[in-house]
Amino acid sequence: MSQIEVISFDAEGTLVTPDFSQAIWHETIPALYAGENGIELAKAKKIVAQEYNKVGDQRLEWYDIKYWFRYFQLGSPEPAIQSCQAKVSYYPEVMEVLSSLKGQYKLIIASGTPSELLQPQLQGIKNYFLRIFPSISLVNQLKTPEFYTYVCESMKVSPAQIVHVGDNWQFDFLNSRQVGIHAFHLNRGGNSQQGSLADLTELKRHLS
Repeated sequence: MSQIEVISFDAEGTLVTPDFSQAIWHETIPALYAGENGIELAKAKKIVAQEYNKVGDQRLEWYDIKYWFRYFQLGSPEPAIQSCQAKVSYYPEVMEVLSSLKGQYKLIIASGTPSELLQPQLQGIKNYFLRIFPSISLVNQLKTPEFYTYVCESMKVSPAQIVHVGDNWQFDFLNSRQVGIHAFHLNRGGNSQQGSLADLTELKRHLS
């Protein structure tokens, strides 16, 4: 991979643990909904989860916290986001891997998380990255092949000069490969599929 100039990372599930996201979507929003509607938290969690499932992760609204706060009539999401900031954490190998790669490659983020949630998630590691590309906020798309083409054009490199790694088989692996990017699927639960990595230290071995 001597021609590689740019390494692109997904954020949540790749660099950032799900703790922050879980706190917002499955704890804070149901708690606010319960308070607004005078119902038990357990009932609120069930209702909120059902509404999420009706939309599904193939639609933009699934990822849009402003949409859900409007939908549930909860006011501004900003206080909720700030209240969960302390939940942000990174996988154990992340700092060491980013530090070792930063001097050799241009590091970027290519994420399907909207800016409102991505910025707090990256607060502790943002200095490692040259550019941050939140697909929904930038181009109103999920991480489609067209989005990856946009990233390549923005970085002024060909797809063959980029490596992308992320934990979603469709959005990170298949869609980026479709445009010619060198893609790796991060499967922290077990290295069961071809092209999968168990953690980010394995990415370093592939690059060398």
